Amino acid sequence: MSWKSRGTDSSKSLVSKKWALLLCIGCFWGGMLFSSRIETEPEARDIPRTMNEDGKLKIVSGGCTPKPDGKHESTDILGEVSRTHHAIQTLDKTISNLEMELAAARAAQESILNGSPISDDIKISEPITKRKFLMVVGINTAFSSRKRRDSVRSTWMPQGDKRKKLEEEKGIIIRFVIGHSATSGGILDRAIEAEDKRHGDFLRLEHVEGYLELSAKTKTYFATAVALWDADFYVKVDDDVHVNIATLGATLMRHRSKPRVYIGCMKSGPVLAQKGVRYHEPEHWKFGEEGNRYFRHATGQLYAISKDLATYISINQHVLHKYANEDVSLGSWFIGLDAEHIDDRRLCCGTPPDCEWKAQAGNVCVASFDWSCSGICKSVERMKVVHRRCGEGENVLWSTAF
Repeated sequence: MSWKSRGTDSSKSLVSKKWALLLCIGCFWGGMLFSSRIETEPEARDIPRTMNEDGKLKIVSGGCTPKPDGKHESTDILGEVSRTHHAIQTLDKTISNLEMELAAARAAQESILNGSPISDDIKISEPITKRKFLMVVGINTAFSSRKRRDSVRSTWMPQGDKRKKLEEEKGIIIRFVIGHSATSGGILDRAIEAEDKRHGDFLRLEHVEGYLELSAKTKTYFATAVALWDADFYVKVDDDVHVNIATLGATLMRHRSKPRVYIGCMKSGPVLAQKGVRYHEPEHWKFGEEGNRYFRHATGQLYAISKDLATYISINQHVLHKYANEDVSLGSWFIGLDAEHIDDRRLCCGTPPDCEWKAQAGNVCVASFDWSCSGICKSVERMKVVHRRCGEGENVLWSTAF
């Protein structure tokens, strides 16, 4: 090969190498530019932008916080669990309060819409102002007990302006408690409406009256009473029992600071399995073998419970079981609660001479009745006698500071 040809080949080779080098460099930078656009464009679309004080575009970084290590992650989880538990507790409390408010609203609405006309002081003053009272005394009565009610009105239950004064000055509410007949609006209901219009001392319940329905009536009474009146205590008493109101109030005052109290004459009678006898218990088998006795509970003639227990009944009334005897039912509702049972025998004194002797000894009875009759025997005729011989005196009531 000649020198000339070798020079020409060498020149061509040199040119080819230069172009190859330039092409490589161009491809490299092109690839870098393309790769950079692929990586940055999606991120750029997601990055929020704000304007700074100088009017320039400012990119706000997000998601750049370094991930915590395992220890910090565990601490955060525990904190989140604690916060969730606290939120659940707060929610439970809120639900409980809402249930109570719902029960109160329902009871008030049913009492107004379905009951007889309620006296003006209940409709206006009591539910709206919700002032604090010492106690609400509900006197359990029936359609056929007009004469019993009159005997109570003429003895230990203040009437008219005195009853209003008792509420305003002493914080004591007293009402006869009754539901409705099976034929709502019938002659029985109209008779109660006329009596209530005259005296204004009834609390009408959304309840159908019946001897076998006393447990249900007791639940409805406490639920309605706690909805209408904010009191420290709620008392149930039969309409054939004599009560010294001032002594009752003073007795309850001694337990005012306790949260959950159940006060009465505690007993534990036999569970009667034999059909046809009085106080027969159809569910006797739940209390063990035949011949067993009930758990301790207050006798039904008179007992008192604190506000927390009345509220408990109000909220849970639809799931509280009813036994044949209302005093047993009430005791069963509290048997599993942290409630203090207070056995006070002054709540179940006998009629004269028993209550009379105790009064002379300075130990005035709260309530008097005959055990043989589960109330004062022939109470219509004897209530005034018991009141005269065992009553605390009207001046005691007005002079006692609660």
